Amino acid sequence: MKRAVLITLVMCILAAMLCLGTLLYLRTRTPAIPSNLAADIPGECTQVILVLSPAKQSVNAGLWMLERSDAGSPWHRIGGPVPVSLGRSGLAWGDGEHRSAATHGMSEKREGDGCSPAGVFRIPFAFGYAAPAEAGVPRMPYTMVTPTLSGVDDSASRFYNQVVDASAVTKDWTSDETMLRPDGLYRHGAFVAHNPANTPGRGSCIFLHIWRGQGTPTSGCTAMAEASLQQLLAWLDAARSPRLVQTVGTPGDS
Repeated sequence: MKRAVLITLVMCILAAMLCLGTLLYLRTRTPAIPSNLAADIPGECTQVILVLSPAKQSVNAGLWMLERSDAGSPWHRIGGPVPVSLGRSGLAWGDGEHRSAATHGMSEKREGDGCSPAGVFRIPFAFGYAAPAEAGVPRMPYTMVTPTLSGVDDSASRFYNQVVDASAVTKDWTSDETMLRPDGLYRHGAFVAHNPANTPGRGSCIFLHIWRGQGTPTSGCTAMAEASLQQLLAWLDAARSPRLVQTVGTPGDS
């Protein structure tokens, strides 16, 4: 009996060590960018925000910060994995710089579908409630959020899928999102260039922003803890042409 208990205990310890080793391995290795999207990353891009979701319908995903020195160099992990929350319906195939067809049975991204977009996307600017000098985003174009700044999601508007100052244009929309939110979720953030042609109905105003909490879905954005987002924004550098690569996958995929 004692021998059986000892063997069981040893097996449990070995299993625990294997699990711990796997976790440490995943935290230190550079995850592979899925090959169907890696080919569509432009050569001038040397920073990638890689978001991998375990399944197309999952709200929970992981984020890594990757860098390379030039187009011919391998990617190296700078940070991550960081837990993030996706849209309430998971992922849908977005409209960005990628050319490959949808994978993992994903449908195409549409306005109001509750999905975060999958694909390769530019990060054109950051935003936040702080003044530029205090924002902690030293190397990205930055928009300070004001009470009149709006994200337009009305497909009939000429400002669809744009963040505009409602006091500086002639308003032609009936639906928008006030960027100066009372819950502070846009206190720090960045714009994701999904649907760059602003095609009506293809989805609008996708951001990286602060989450309500781990596991709490968004309406289609990618959200994370405030400290993680601040670290990400401080790292981003417009001169390095950063991209968001977001899809279904695991750190070991290629």
